[in-house]
Amino acid sequence: MHCTICTSALYADELDHQACRPCTNRVDQHLRALAGPDGLYAQLAVSLTPGSSSGGPVVSGTRGAPIPVRLEPLSLTARGGIITILQTWLVDWHDTLGWRYPRWAGDLQGQLDQAVNALRINLAWAAASHPAFAEFAREVSQIRRQAEGQLSGEKPPRRIPVQCPCGTVLRVTIDTPGARCPGCSTQYGHAEVLRLPMAERTAA
Repeated sequence: MHCTICTSALYADELDHQACRPCTNRVDQHLRALAGPDGLYAQLAVSLTPGSSSGGPVVSGTRGAPIPVRLEPLSLTARGGIITILQTWLVDWHDTLGWRYPRWAGDLQGQLDQAVNALRINLAWAAASHPAFAEFAREVSQIRRQAEGQLSGEKPPRRIPVQCPCGTVLRVTIDTPGARCPGCSTQYGHAEVLRLPMAERTAA
């Protein structure tokens, strides 16, 4: 049997898991990096002021007043961003386990920390039993990359359109760990998805 994330062969004591121990540990590291007063989420909140991701002055490209906050980190820290993604996964895990709907308390930072803590507590179970653990792992990894990219000011990697044999177009990056085709549910590893043919451009 193989890890559903990195496709490496599982060790004898991992055969009842979907993910190998190193991949599960990486997911835990990603989650820990997001939470806490010094975590990526808290740093993003501080970076909302224009120009805060670099040492230079704020420059407006228009004659009007500059945008009061940076929209990219705002989209990650507001509802619908990092917190909502993690809370949605936690709700899904509760549903799978037959547990009561989780409750959120406190401000957004507090809710983020609560979601991260609950996900980490149940991570070993999810790595063994949750049917979409590989998808969860990829999404958490992507969240961390996006957060770090916003803080460093780096541009996100360019997405390349590739085509699954079923006809569905997938948009991947060079560092994509893998992808599941939404059209036929085929799961591709890193090397496999990069070997898919480029999708043809369609006329506007």
